[in-house]
Order: sequence, then C-alpha cells, then structure tokens
Amino acid sequence: MSIYDTLNEQQKQGVFTTEGPVLILAGAGSGKTRVLTHRIAYLIEEQGVNPWNILAITFTNKAASEMRERVDKVVSMGAEHVWVSTFHSMCVRILRRYIDRIGYDTNFTIYDSDDQKSIVREAIKKLNIDSKTFKERAVLSAISAAKDNLESPQDMREAAGSDYNLSTIARIYDEYQRVLKINNALDFDDLIVKTVELFLTDDDVLEYYQDRFRYIMVDEYQDTNTAQFRLVSILAGKYKNLCVVGDDDQSIYKFRGANIHNILNFEDAFPGATVIKLEQNYRSTQNILNAANNVIANNIGRKQKTLWTDNGDGEKVHFTTYDDAYAESYGVASTISAKVTDGWNYNDCAILYRTNAQSRALEEKLVQSNIPYKIYGGVNFYQRKEIKDILAYLKTIDNGKDSQAVKRIINVPKRGIGATTINKVQEYADERGISFFDALMRADEITTLGRSASKLKPFITYICALRAKVQSLSLEQLVEDMLEEIRYREYLLDGDTPEEVAAREENIDELINKIVTYEEECEDDKPTLSGFLEEVALVADIDNLDENSNHVMLMTIHSAKGLEFPIVFMTGMEDGLFPSYMSIVSEDRDALEEERRLCYVGITRAKKELYLSSARIRMVRGETQYNKVSRFIKEIPDELMAVSGETSFDKRKEKAEEPKPAHSRRAASFMSTAYSSAMGSYISNASNAKPNTKVGFGREFSSDIFDLEKKKGLSYGVGDRVLHARFGMGTVAGIVEGARDYEVSVDFDEFGRKKLLAGFAKLKKS
Repeated sequence: MSIYDTLNEQQKQGVFTTEGPVLILAGAGSGKTRVLTHRIAYLIEEQGVNPWNILAITFTNKAASEMRERVDKVVSMGAEHVWVSTFHSMCVRILRRYIDRIGYDTNFTIYDSDDQKSIVREAIKKLNIDSKTFKERAVLSAISAAKDNLESPQDMREAAGSDYNLSTIARIYDEYQRVLKINNALDFDDLIVKTVELFLTDDDVLEYYQDRFRYIMVDEYQDTNTAQFRLVSILAGKYKNLCVVGDDDQSIYKFRGANIHNILNFEDAFPGATVIKLEQNYRSTQNILNAANNVIANNIGRKQKTLWTDNGDGEKVHFTTYDDAYAESYGVASTISAKVTDGWNYNDCAILYRTNAQSRALEEKLVQSNIPYKIYGGVNFYQRKEIKDILAYLKTIDNGKDSQAVKRIINVPKRGIGATTINKVQEYADERGISFFDALMRADEITTLGRSASKLKPFITYICALRAKVQSLSLEQLVEDMLEEIRYREYLLDGDTPEEVAAREENIDELINKIVTYEEECEDDKPTLSGFLEEVALVADIDNLDENSNHVMLMTIHSAKGLEFPIVFMTGMEDGLFPSYMSIVSEDRDALEEERRLCYVGITRAKKELYLSSARIRMVRGETQYNKVSRFIKEIPDELMAVSGETSFDKRKEKAEEPKPAHSRRAASFMSTAYSSAMGSYISNASNAKPNTKVGFGREFSSDIFDLEKKKGLSYGVGDRVLHARFGMGTVAGIVEGARDYEVSVDFDEFGRKKLLAGFAKLKKS
C-alpha cells in the first residue's frame, strides 16, 4: 500500500498539486503537517525533485523539529538535504554566509529584548528625549512594527510629517540602528529585514537562493507579517512554486505584526493560485468542533469552512459560572482531581486563560490540592541573570563589537569599574565612531579616565586570553574554565539567599548541559561558539514543553496554539476579560474578531473534553468587577452545552438581582456589558444585603469589617505572627497606609510573601 493511500481526498490534492502557487486552508487538527511531509516525499520520490531544492518554513523550533522528524520517516533517501527551518533560522543561515555584502561582519550578534531596551534607553538619554513620555517598550514596539512593514527610520520620519511623537520615535529608531551597526548586531526583526535587503541589493545572492529553493512551503502562513511575505515572494519569484498552509481562523498574532490579509488576499497576490480546504478534523469530538464552528461563524473577515470529524459526538461542552475567581479555581482543581481518580493523568489536562494574571488564583488552589503543575510562558530560561551573564561573556569572546554584552560583564564579578568610567569610554567611542570594546582597547588614550584606565586592562587581557582558548578547548571546557577563573559561583553568594544561590547554580549546570548537548548533536559540522550562541538566541520557552512530564499545564491561549490536550479548561470567560474590554469598545472590527479567533483556537485545543468557566465577580488591577458571561459562550448553541454553576446562572438572561453599579469608569458603550468600580463603591451598592450573607467573594459580609474608613486599630504589627484563612501562618513584614486601606505584606510559611489589603485579609494575630 502506498503512503498516500492513508490521506483523505483533500489531503491528496494538497500533496499532488506541486506546480504554481497553492493555498491550503487547513482547519485546526486537519493534518496539515502530514500533508506537508507527504508533499515533500512526493516531490522527491515521484517527481524527481532534488531534496536540496526544497525549502519548508515554519515559525517555531518545536514545529520545525517535528516536521524534520516526520520528513525523515516518510522520505527514504535525501531527507537530510531538505531545508526545514524557522523563518529566523533560515535568515541567520543565509546572513552568516553573505551579510558582509551589505556592510556587516558574518559573526554578528543577535540581540534579545533586554539588549534592545538598553540601546533604546541610551538613545533616549543621548538625544535628550523625555523618558517619561517615550517609554522603552512603546518605542521598541513602534520600531518593530516599522521593521515588520520594511520601513526604515527615514520612511518613518517622512510618514510622521508634523506628528511630534512619531518624528521623535523616528529619531530614536535612527540612533538605535546606528548603534546596532556599530555593535555588529541584529535584532530579531533585522534577521528578516536584512535578508530582504540582501536579496534586493545583490542579484547574485538572490539568484543563487531562487535556484536553490525551487519548491517552497510555508506553514502557519496566517502568522506571517509584511516583511516575511515579501521575503517569501522574492524567493519564489523565479519558479512560482509556492505552497502556503494556514488557517485564517487561527490568526491571533496581530500584536506581533501578523497580517491576516496575507492569507485572505493570497489569490490576489499570486494569480492563478489553487485553493484547497482541509476541513476533516482528526483531533476533537464533533460537539467540541460544533462549538468552535458556531463561535467563529460570527466573524465576517474569514474564508468559509466548517470542521467535521469521524470521532463521534463525545461529551457536551461543560460550562460553569462561579461566584468569584477563587471559587472558579477551586472548581477547576476539584475537577482535575476527580479526573485523575477516574484514570486520567495530570498531563492530560491543560488550563488556558486570556491573561497571565489569571494564573495566580489557579496556582494557589492547585498547590492546596497537591496537584503538580507547570506554567509556560513565564521567564525564559535564557533571560535569567546568571545565564545572561555567562552568555554575555561568550558573546564578548565571539564578537567584541557587541557593546551591550561587554558592558554587562565588565564589572561582573566586581572589578571596581563604575558607571562613570563606562560613560567616559562610551563618549570616547561615540566621538570616533568605534565600538565600546575597541575604545577599551585604547584605554591609555582616553585622558579623562585617569587612574581608572588601569582597572580596565586586566579585563581586556582576560577577554583576549579567552579568545585564544576558543580554538583549543571544547565549549564546555571553555565555560567551566571561565567560571572557575572569574570565581563566578562565589560571586553569586554576595547578596542572594542560599536558596537563590542554589537555584542559580542549578541553572548554570543546566546551561552546561545545553552546551554538551549542542556539541554532541553537531555530528557533521564542527561545533562553534557562534553556532551555539545562534541556537540559544533563536530558542523559545514553549519549544521546551515536555508533554510527557506528568503535571497539569497552565498557559495563555496564545501560548497554547499548535498544542492539543485531552482535557482543556478555559477560564475567565467573561466580557471585559475574554473578549477584552479594549476589543469590545474598539472601533476596529477586527479587534473583536481577533479575540473570537483566539477563543476558537482555545476551544480546538481540546480532544475529548472541554470545560469553560466564568466568575460573577473578579478582582482586576485592585478593583472588583462584575462582568457578564462572555459573548462567546452565548454564541454556542444550548444543545451543545452542559450548564451548571453556584448561582444557577442562565447564560441567556440577565438576572434581576445582579448588583447594579452606581457609577462606572468604563465608556458608555460598555455600561451594558460590564461593571467595574473601586471596592468601596461596590460595597455601597451591596449595602442592602443582609448582614452575614455572601457578597462578591463568597465571604461573610459584615459592615464593620468592610468599613474602609477605619484605618486604625489593627490588632497586629510588623514582626507579629498572624493566621490567614487561605495561606495559613505567616509573619507580618510590613504595613503601608494606602488611600483606601492598609496594605499588609506577610511572609507566609508555605506560600511566601503576599501583599494583602487589611480590610479583606482578616488576619488574626497568633
């Protein structure tokens, strides 16, 4: 039997249609990776295409690795010569070879977000721009958006016209790029932009890669931005054999620059394109798919398709409304415990949420229930201080022009080199248009340094000595020797607790494990310092997801895209939270439609069972909010739902007894869908409640406890031992008087430090 006999008819069409532009609209769970890998096999084994003439591009290392493994299984000969890569990895590979043709050295550094912020901060200071008005994150976001659209600082300046803010950002952008060039560094956006620039300015390089990649396939095409679209269009310009696979209903990364119109307008950009729809789902039950289909059908800007499956109807979609976020968390934890008792594993369960802040209450209940869990999308391993320090040393050894790396470790461990000395060296470098490290090499010529110059020489000498070792030592030995010589582990002892030091040492050991793994996996190619730094720069936290480890997985819905789980819990299904308040009041229709696409993505992560939940009252940014059940819940037909809840909530009707706001900080257009006020305002609206009845948090109501004007007479002070109903015993670490109540910091024995409002904490002195 042929390997192609296992494909359905639409999948076969996607595999066998090899010439010209092809758009494969692949619904969630419809086997798109299977189509791509079989297409590669068909090109090589049936069409006689050379493996090295095939390029397959995706977005994450995890997806690229999965595709590589599948290609190796289905292609009998030559699979190793197919380029299977992420956009950024492909561009790095090209730029490492040819970037010198556009004025950079091939050993360029790839900057992460912290490096970028440092440069923007310095640029704002140098240009005498108000840092309170122009925040680093906002400026970087504007620069990234410009690069996504292939706009230079000059383009931004011209577009700004008389707009002061935009023209100011253009000035910062210009300085930012100047510093990157001096440092021989690129940010992630530059990897795409500079590759496009290379192709547009060097015909020989472009022709080489067009002839090399005669058949191009792009996965997750709905996530491409304008620069990536341009890159792919240029590469496919000669032979026109471009196959893109994607789902407009899963376009959820507009905030990262993704342009949904790349997939919606594919036929306009590539005339004569063949369009193939994959609608059979192999992942979920029909009830889950029907829920997803009904939600997404409310979007206008989409290509019509309807998911179906042979997996059977399955259970109805569960929906529960709870009194508050803590009750919701308890309900989720209890359900997971029951599932495990029934024979499911913890790693069969995933809890998804719209915002990271929602994880706190969930974590607390999981801990109390002794349920193992792991959060994805937190601090990336490579963003931790000790890891960034070591990598900065390695970057300095590899590329001395990287000023950000040099500055990070010039006084780590302490060498008596302060900010004043660093600023004088930087001024000297700026005056001569050289890198910071080159200026360090001329420390004797910097007259303003005085005696400080003598402190710089040992550092320079040591870096040069490390560079001399690169050729003779393995990367593992290089790092081990460096850590020992600079006494870095001893340096960690200064200022950190024993627990923090132990955690940092574990991270260092894990980095060394990564180095060893990298060297072992470089079977044919010689492992290099540049190669290791490149691999580290391109890794993402979600790439390290271990789906076999037995713990519940917590993550945002954005992070969950591309994953699947037997049982999925989607929490916080409330208007104002999901969809977000901003998308509800936005004049841009696509803002709400993107939220709906995000909901569709969340629903289609579930294979067997889906649990949706909302809370009647939730604390957001210190305010108590009453929100209606999400409109997305109301878009799911009643016959698909099994509805339950502490308040017997009817998702179709607004209850008469719901509290009404006396005033709202929200826009008038939102008044009918959400309630938000300060706690004091909420309590005043609940003043008709009988004493000792549940209001809001499901706790006992008593007017004297919630009287926020009574700020005196706390029964405890700093240093006292106190008891909390949920967190247990702890020690009061601080008490700060706020506008409405005292903020009490408590070091709890089991849960660590928590900040609580005294009126709600009900702390009892022990």
